[in-house]
Amino acid sequence: MTDLAQELGMSQPGASEHLRVLREVGLVRVRGAGKQRLYGLDAGGLRPVYEWAGGFERFWNQSFDRLDTYVQDLKQTPQEE
Repeated sequence: MTDLAQELGMSQPGASEHLRVLREVGLVRVRGAGKQRLYGLDAGGLRPVYEWAGGFERFWNQSFDRLDTYVQDLKQTPQEE
């Protein structure tokens, strides 16, 4: 934990608090190894965020597809001088 806190530029209690919050919301998992606590990412905790953001991704992809179709149509339309 001390190494992580130093790497992040924060106190050990501050790093512990952040890890506690991440553990409570399911973004990290922890296991004991002697006197150490080993933390690992739990990507499954990000699934709700991924699913929520996916709706926006679909919206923007559809919007860009429509824009591309519009631009292609403009290119094919003869320009008046």
